[in-house]
Amino acid sequence: MQNRDGASIDEPSNGQDSTTLEEARVAEVALIERAKLDPTAFADLYERYVDRIYAYIYYRTGDVRDAEDLTARVFYRALAHLPDFNQTGAPFIAWLYRIAHNLVANWHRDNTRHPEVPLDLYLHAPHQEGAPHVQAERAEAESKLLEAIRALPDDRQQLLLLKFVDGLSNLEIGKMLGRSEGAIKSLYHRTLLSLREEMEKRGILEWE
Repeated sequence: MQNRDGASIDEPSNGQDSTTLEEARVAEVALIERAKLDPTAFADLYERYVDRIYAYIYYRTGDVRDAEDLTARVFYRALAHLPDFNQTGAPFIAWLYRIAHNLVANWHRDNTRHPEVPLDLYLHAPHQEGAPHVQAERAEAESKLLEAIRALPDDRQQLLLLKFVDGLSNLEIGKMLGRSEGAIKSLYHRTLLSLREEMEKRGILEWE
């Protein structure tokens, strides 16, 4: 899933972003508490996060039908256990990602397949039309890029997914994963270095 507005990813430049995040957090807390009492209010949480959870699961499974099924199970499980959700712990989306991660891990244990799936980490630009040999070269490069990403530890794969596919800032990722913005920035730097090494191993010398 790409950033819907196609905007570039910028780091927060002032305190306004933090204020906006806090206002969104307060609104979400109220929505969750309402959903605990009225399950129909859970539909708002579903609409808010379903695309992000589906994108995460599809990236992990590479199968549309399985991704749809597992996404539905994530939200069914979240609804069933919503009364147990602790508002003082990890953010709600982090809780959903953890449920999704566990379900995908079970899916992989039940399926001995590890399919290659298309992940457009050439960020937000759509594929350009061109001569067949140009398209073939791009497809090969993207396949190698995915292989390089899959060679990284799980937490670094998730970081790349959240940052480039979900379009989150370091601050937002830090709040989601329970880490400081500085820790995410450091992890991101190390992740890019590791990704560069993996890509060089596969003959991809130019990357962003």
